[in-house]
Amino acid sequence: MSETAQRDTTATPQQVWDVLADGWSYAGWVVGASRIRAVDDAWPAVGSRIHHSVGVWPALLNDHTEVVESIPGRELKLRARAWPAGQAEITMRLHERPGGCRIEMAEKAAAGPAQFIPGAIQARLVLPRNVECLRRLMLMAEHATEPKGVGE
Repeated sequence: MSETAQRDTTATPQQVWDVLADGWSYAGWVVGASRIRAVDDAWPAVGSRIHHSVGVWPALLNDHTEVVESIPGRELKLRARAWPAGQAEITMRLHERPGGCRIEMAEKAAAGPAQFIPGAIQARLVLPRNVECLRRLMLMAEHATEPKGVGE
């Protein structure tokens, strides 16, 4: 598997999982996902899908991401599609630690042209994007823990 991006947060594993389990939040933390068209009711159960668009208007690709494995509160394995670019296998892991949790994200090409790129080069290419994904995910999870002001 490619190099793993990591981020520590004050949010608990459950708070991070809550963001991951909200399929409608996917475009908020996944760099490149521009909109969500539909989320299967069973999300994040194995086999369920988020139907999304990737890219910038007017050059949007409609595709989906499917859950391959789901261990609530701990791990989510996804197969993200963006054809004709290809498919990626993404593993999200949550590790409890004092004062919050560590979020890990690993990604590797599973199909399409990128699968022929050597693993070490893939890792260097996707790591900056995955670091930004984790930053966004962390902010969403931590913001969910903040009390709302009066009238919000």
